[in-house]
Amino acid sequence: MSEPQVNYVRNLKSSPSHPAPAFWKMARQLSKLGETERVYKIKAGFQVNWAEATKVAFNLTTPGMVSLLNVSPSTYARLRSGNKQLDAVASERLDRVVGVALLAENVFEDKTAATQWMSTPNAALGGVSPIMHCDTEIGARQVRRILSALEWGGVV
Repeated sequence: MSEPQVNYVRNLKSSPSHPAPAFWKMARQLSKLGETERVYKIKAGFQVNWAEATKVAFNLTTPGMVSLLNVSPSTYARLRSGNKQLDAVASERLDRVVGVALLAENVFEDKTAATQWMSTPNAALGGVSPIMHCDTEIGARQVRRILSALEWGGVV
């Protein structure tokens, strides 16, 4: 049985022509860390403003963000109002999104193109946008496989 389709990404035509710089700055900071440092940061919890930067960069709706992070809407609102830290599960999901987004930027050689591709429903993912498919490691692996095929001309 397939999951019902929910629109978690806002209309891209109403989005700015450049991705939010806060997300890409965060992504660069994380990419410079070694695995041990990243694990430490994940366990300590990312600041909720990192989730907000992701939400803005990829035009996610609030329901999309809470789905991606696997938190309830009330928990997300409470975290945002207190500028608190995410738990390890939500932080790991954001870390996963960052890794895939950086790979997409490398493949498309452009932040805007990577952002648009990550936010657009993809037939190879059952009509789900790549960013929303990163809610699990298996889903992120499928997105990475598609990016590899795009980069090297392979079959998806």
